[in-house]
Amino acid sequence: MSGEGMNGSTSVSAAATGPDAEPAGTKDWWIYQGPGDPERKCERLAEQLPPWRKFTGEQDPEYVPPDSTDPAWPETDRRGSGYVPDTEEKDAVNTALYLRRPLLVTGKPGVGKSTLAYSIAADLELGPVLHWPVTSRSTLRDGLYQYDAIGRLHDANLGHLHASRATDAPVPDQSIAPYLRLGPLGTALLPQGKPRVLLVDEIDKSDIDLPGDLLTVFEEGSFEIPELARVAGQEPRVRIGTHDDPNPRVWVKEGQVKCLAFPVVVLTSNGERDFPPPFLRRCIRLHMAPPGREKLIRIVRQRLGLDPAADDRYGDLVEAFLKRRMDGDLATDQLLNAVQLRLRGAWPDPEERERFLGTVLRQLTGTPSA
Repeated sequence: MSGEGMNGSTSVSAAATGPDAEPAGTKDWWIYQGPGDPERKCERLAEQLPPWRKFTGEQDPEYVPPDSTDPAWPETDRRGSGYVPDTEEKDAVNTALYLRRPLLVTGKPGVGKSTLAYSIAADLELGPVLHWPVTSRSTLRDGLYQYDAIGRLHDANLGHLHASRATDAPVPDQSIAPYLRLGPLGTALLPQGKPRVLLVDEIDKSDIDLPGDLLTVFEEGSFEIPELARVAGQEPRVRIGTHDDPNPRVWVKEGQVKCLAFPVVVLTSNGERDFPPPFLRRCIRLHMAPPGREKLIRIVRQRLGLDPAADDRYGDLVEAFLKRRMDGDLATDQLLNAVQLRLRGAWPDPEERERFLGTVLRQLTGTPSA
């Protein structure tokens, strides 16, 4: 692992020791996949706070963020608990955790970039992952908060209409609160005792300005909601919804949201574009190579709960997967689909083997194998 100093980015390659390398034993300094239960690991993380990454947000005592009892938790736990990280991936994640920096994960589609975020949340029990899927139309405000200005205007007009028809009607409530809701990034930046995991998916598909727009938010760990700042004199505190729940749940004071524990930010990129150096400098970088034979076998065993003695039931599928991947990209979940079908007795006729492989293991790029 190489670094550029405390304020520089660190770049780690998951292929540094080969995609087939067996995971090394647990390292004492690791938080993610490290020793201890989730509560103790989070305590250790809080104790290892860099002095230049301290944040001063004040927790809302009435706000309880979602945890492992939340209805959305099983999906995060299901996706994350079966993930098989390499040593280099664990090193990169823990580096980002210690330094309170975003983790920029690059690699081909299907290698597990997004699943890594769920694995972190599951391992440390940090609640459901906050997911922000980025498109070419995404803006910074989309991630921070949503304001339904049209809905507010519509309700105000209806209220005034009803009031004009009844002289004794009450004055319509003009509060802005019901029309505001924090986005995934805004929710992740709420002041909380434990960090939330934020997955910013496929940031390389964003408008060219978005990475630069994120710099100040990632550096300061805070942002302003102008619509609330403008009415701070009349409404110094406003209770609004979050990405987890549209119902008013958390108090925002004078339009300012300031984090206390910097969120665990995982940004994924398929490599469709380059990012500006100032953005890269503030990230820990990890490149995930396609898994080799040994790692694929470990993934199949872990995800499907198989005993090593069952390898002879799907070993040929791993070999077919590797061979077909030489002619075009394949995603690991395609192999899992093939093994699942094999174990359930689908496509039993040996004469249909090639048609089965062509159906389930069809390349995502390149010339499809016959």
